[in-house]
Amino acid sequence: MTAPMLQGFPPVVDDHATVLILGSFPSAQSLRARQYYANPRNAFWPITSELFGFDADGPYELRLAALRSHGVALWDVLWRCRRTGSADSAIDPRSCVANNFAELFDSYPTITRVYFNGAKAADLYRRLVEAHDGPLSNQVSHQVRQRLPSTSPAHVMRPGAKLAAWRPVSLS
Repeated sequence: MTAPMLQGFPPVVDDHATVLILGSFPSAQSLRARQYYANPRNAFWPITSELFGFDADGPYELRLAALRSHGVALWDVLWRCRRTGSADSAIDPRSCVANNFAELFDSYPTITRVYFNGAKAADLYRRLVEAHDGPLSNQVSHQVRQRLPSTSPAHVMRPGAKLAAWRPVSLS
């Protein structure tokens, strides 16, 4: 039986965004909750709360507002895909449909830094966006892009190492 086609979330972004954090695709738990990084074992909210000084356990809308107030936008590389479970490795590569980054970057030209939450997000972006669209615009060609270690609980690192690796996100 074929897994159903799943659809991700719209971007969390406003006109003050200078940083974009890209995941691969929301986990099953995130899709059910309709929230980015809803798995309580995912380190995304603890890390970003440490970097930007907000309550990692606060209401979802307040966490999003805190990120936006620091110029941080969230999105995923994939808009749609088939996947059973939550693992990036379970994404059916033939089903992947990337989000419209040309439109995003045209609408929010102040985004100058893009951070990939893990290797899969960086690989999907390179394969589905850059390879397909080429340079999206002059502004995009000057963006800083960096892969960060995944905040997923499946990506294990020594204590403090993920936070240290994510520090560049908070630097202006």
